[in-house]
Amino acid sequence: MSSDVIPMTREGYNKIKAEVERLENEEMPIILERLANARAEGDLKENAEYHGARESQGLLQARINELKVKLSRATILDPSAMPQDEIRFGAKIKVRKTGSKKAEEYTLVGAGEEDYDVGKILVTSPLAQGFLGKKKGDVVKIQVPNRLLEFTVLEVSYEQ
Repeated sequence: MSSDVIPMTREGYNKIKAEVERLENEEMPIILERLANARAEGDLKENAEYHGARESQGLLQARINELKVKLSRATILDPSAMPQDEIRFGAKIKVRKTGSKKAEEYTLVGAGEEDYDVGKILVTSPLAQGFLGKKKGDVVKIQVPNRLLEFTVLEVSYEQ
């Protein structure tokens, strides 16, 4: 997969698209109104409200642009169409770190769906990249900053 392509499910794509629409149609008009009100107060050089609103507008526009780039680079993938016995986009995996008794669960997701608190990791992250193509029983070594992690793949499944 090319590095300029961002894999995501239809759900993740729709979530990002909805966020762009919310920012453009709800947040931006509020900031533009703040700017208009600040301009109406006269001298802009020493108008803190005007400068604050301009900064907010710039930050919001940058966020909108960032999300639009993700959408433009998105490739919608259907996890159910992937090989079911090996780790691919959309896989739910159970692994055990070497030396640990406790198993860890991860789901490899696309942009807009990541939630590290519940084990949803970006398929483009170094951790997920290390698991791609592996199967149940495989030992996986993944280089992360400052150390080498080793896992055994216990289960690979896909939600239907």
